[in-house]
Amino acid sequence: MTLTSGKLILAKDYPADDDARAYVAAVEAADGQSLEPAVVAAYDNFIVGCKSDGIWDAIKASCILAGARTLSGALVPLVGTAPTNNGPFVSADYNRKTGLVGDGSTKYLNANRLSTEDTESNAHFSCYVNSVPSTAKTYMGYLINTVSPSQRAEVQTSATNSFMLLKGSTSLAIASPSSSGLIGATRSDALQFTGISGPNTQTISDTGVPPTVSVDWHIFKRNYSPSPQFSDARIAFYSIGEALDLALLDTRVSTLISDLGAAIP
Repeated sequence: MTLTSGKLILAKDYPADDDARAYVAAVEAADGQSLEPAVVAAYDNFIVGCKSDGIWDAIKASCILAGARTLSGALVPLVGTAPTNNGPFVSADYNRKTGLVGDGSTKYLNANRLSTEDTESNAHFSCYVNSVPSTAKTYMGYLINTVSPSQRAEVQTSATNSFMLLKGSTSLAIASPSSSGLIGATRSDALQFTGISGPNTQTISDTGVPPTVSVDWHIFKRNYSPSPQFSDARIAFYSIGEALDLALLDTRVSTLISDLGAAIP
């Protein structure tokens, strides 16, 4: 039994939120065992909080790459289609508290979300980074240069800045977080987009490019040959979808990762 908002409820009825309950059940099935109650509560609070903030429906493809007992559990989609594990990542790459780490050369996730599914006036992407890459690389994204103008959405990093593009042609540079934080961008019209990198947020004027060529979003690299730019960052969360409030998402994801860290022995 669990005490929630002063009311005692049966474990089989917790979480009370349907999406949270379905997600927890799927993670536990992949793990082959139950999660700690505090981990369940962290997931539940995150999902309910995103709904309360009005940002849940904008998330179309996402994984919480932390909390689950196994890598298989971590790759259960929070929303959308399950990612494809390429490389592949193995159990040793996964840490329940801090997330999944890339190798900078072969390992990545195909998010199975197409570049054409979100428009140049309604899109977002984000990832929660727990350790930055050892060299300047791409956290997530794609690049299509077989058409003009090129079509792209990605976030790269240098020693000092995060460089992001979101369905346009102008790169936004924001100071990178020194250790961990949410990095991403959102676009709610075709004339500008807003980026976030840790505690820093900035908006830039940029005319959107309508997506006409379909490719998949990749995580831990850019979907582009011959320069995919694999990353060895450690990522604990990613999301792709429609425009949303990045500050609200940042608060929810940061709290989630903190709560999972406290919940896991």
